[in-house]
Amino acid sequence: MLEQNEFVLSKQIIRSGTSIGANVEEAMAGQSRKDFISKMAISSKEARETNYWLRLLRDSQLCKNIDYTNLINESEEIIKILTSIVKTTQKEK
Repeated sequence: MLEQNEFVLSKQIIRSGTSIGANVEEAMAGQSRKDFISKMAISSKEARETNYWLRLLRDSQLCKNIDYTNLINESEEIIKILTSIVKTTQKEK
């Protein structure tokens, strides 16, 4: 059962984590400012979800040989960057 739980959490991290980059790529090719903001906002939400799954995996102690502190800190930095991009772009005219 332990391996099954680890697999489920890992799968969620992969899904949300790869979605961040995919949505940033889509934003870069956005058809409008509104489209750009929308895709970047989705990236920010996916980054927050990834951070959640990382914290859950850390707290579950299913994988003990992973530097969760570094991963979580990096994900928080990505969240800050994406959130800043969204806010700055919304303010610009």
